[in-house]
Amino acid sequence: MIDQIQSRLGRLSPLLLAALVLSGCQSAAFDDVAAFGDSAKTLEDDSAVAFYKNDELITTGKLQFKEKNYGKSYAIYKRAVAVFPQDPSAWLGFAASADMIGRFDTSDRAYQQLSKMIGNSPVYYNNMGYSRLLRGDLPRARQYFLKAYELDPANETTARNLELMKNSVKYAQR
Repeated sequence: MIDQIQSRLGRLSPLLLAALVLSGCQSAAFDDVAAFGDSAKTLEDDSAVAFYKNDELITTGKLQFKEKNYGKSYAIYKRAVAVFPQDPSAWLGFAASADMIGRFDTSDRAYQQLSKMIGNSPVYYNNMGYSRLLRGDLPRARQYFLKAYELDPANETTARNLELMKNSVKYAQR
């Protein structure tokens, strides 16, 4: 019996054999894996979509940003600000993504737009400070973080940003 199976399998191409073996295997470990280390849930291609649900682009952009796929989040938020130009969440995500990929010219334009929308808020000042921190402009970053702190002393993000800045000053850049 085993000899008959081996002779039949010997006639199958190795590629077909691999496909047969893999088709019988279902593993939860492979369901959440995708190329380049992304999780599978970040791979949906919505580039051809013409209509977006209320917050679909922003939710997808947040997911990509959280997964540290800053290039993808930049592209998604760029589309989001085109579709929803009055949405501060879209502009915040766009600015933060631009900062993370070093597109400071673009983030400056986004922060300029945000200053008209939410200019005097802790979120705005925290993001501006973090942008300055990424550029190495520590005195300016500190000014923005302190403005955020003045507006909301209990804000955890501001406290973490001030601590991050303090640590940036303590350790030499390499």
